Amino acid sequence: MSTDEARAPLGSRYGDQRPYVVVANLVELRGPTSGEVRLDRRLNWSGRGVYDLGNPRRLASMYETVLREAVRAEQLRMWLDGPTLVRLWSSLVLPPQVRQLWEHRFPQLARESRPAA
Repeated sequence: MSTDEARAPLGSRYGDQRPYVVVANLVELRGPTSGEVRLDRRLNWSGRGVYDLGNPRRLASMYETVLREAVRAEQLRMWLDGPTLVRLWSSLVLPPQVRQLWEHRFPQLARESRPAA
């Protein structure tokens, strides 16, 4: 069996059916850029909802969580910062559906993901 045959058909996986959200413009994202923040339980149900934004690993983890779990654009606007998102984009571990949605809306993010020539 090839790898293509081992994969679930497009549209049958949870990630293909989950309604991810995106904002209309990156300038809408004016979330916190420093200090400690505690995400709402609806976004971070795992129990590690406190993030020190001065710690690069925790900052990236918070962005990944919000991008994966947000169900309303308001949640994105509340927790994400546009320039910080652009800076972190290439290092974030995201479902392909999230990455494609955001890069389709914001081509500059796709350019950030490409390695320098």
